[in-house]
Amino acid sequence: MKRLYAAALVAASLAGCASAPPAVDTSEQEVVGIINKVNNYWQQREPAQKWAFWDIAAYHTGNIEAYRITGNKAWLKYSQDWAEHNQWQGAKSTNKATWKYQYGETDDHVMFGDWQICFQTYADLYQLDRDPKKIARAREVMEYQMSTPNKDYWWWSDGLYMVMPVMTKMYHITGDKKYLAKLYEYFDYSNSIMWDKDAQLYYRDARYVYPKHQSVNGKKDFWSRGDGWVFAGLAKVLQDLPMDDPHRTDFVVKFQGMAQALKKAQSEEGYWTRSLLDPQHAPGPETSGTAFFVYGYLWGINNGLLEREEYLPVVRKGWRYLSKTALQADGKIGYVQPIGDRAIPGQVVDQNSTTAFGVGAYLLASSELVRLLRQ
Repeated sequence: MKRLYAAALVAASLAGCASAPPAVDTSEQEVVGIINKVNNYWQQREPAQKWAFWDIAAYHTGNIEAYRITGNKAWLKYSQDWAEHNQWQGAKSTNKATWKYQYGETDDHVMFGDWQICFQTYADLYQLDRDPKKIARAREVMEYQMSTPNKDYWWWSDGLYMVMPVMTKMYHITGDKKYLAKLYEYFDYSNSIMWDKDAQLYYRDARYVYPKHQSVNGKKDFWSRGDGWVFAGLAKVLQDLPMDDPHRTDFVVKFQGMAQALKKAQSEEGYWTRSLLDPQHAPGPETSGTAFFVYGYLWGINNGLLEREEYLPVVRKGWRYLSKTALQADGKIGYVQPIGDRAIPGQVVDQNSTTAFGVGAYLLASSELVRLLRQ
């Protein structure tokens, strides 16, 4: 209903202004063609049988959206095959006494969010075919975690994308409001250690808080992909969070505040540099943060939380970069900063720099753009 209303408003405004620019310099057909090119390039070169850790799991969050836009059953099967390969689990330890949530890539790190992002896709696949085995491990892990007194599970900005949407998706499946209560409790803790009220942005984690840590020019150092994880994560949460949730306004305020701050940080070329407020710290284009930001702006416009007239120019510039520079002729997505946790001066990021999570972010942005163009 919100999208229909927004579309009616747009139609009315365009009728009264014949010279109004197009929403974005592209068409639905062109963007769907790009989605096909990008996703087929990836899946033809990368087997589905890979681990359930964050870097691969983040790709699948984009693949599911691409499937929803196109209905391509081969893409759906790709995510199903990946889930089956991982037995619908993240980290696989069965000994709760050894479960950890600091950084770790072993099966004991069950409560570490990088092993929980896979539950987003499992939940989405469950909604398409409600076999309880698909969400059995997600329920076991998250319900055990929620039974503990700890609240410091999301101690790094990436975790807000990895796990916040798990909480809202599992709420819709189970009806258990504890998922929403704990979502806010953990989010509130994250804000206490990473949120900069003045800048309206998130530090990657407590190690990077100003002035203890500074960019090369002595500025606050906000990592683009880190804030991209948060901005996109907030959009995903708001998509599923009940309208009457007592904390919904808090999530909306953070989302809209970030939108304002990020608008100021965008380059004229359309991308965001790796250190958001100090372009000289690690200059040049970067795709993963940019794609997450464009996705967040598009979702906000499509769902009435961001003003179309104010933020469409941001989307227009961002998409121009994503479609003309990041996208290579063969379908590869370039200029993706490798796995890391900060903007690194001197690190080479070029047209051959690509990753699973970067492709996932690109699919999120382009799928949401199709929704805008279908209005």
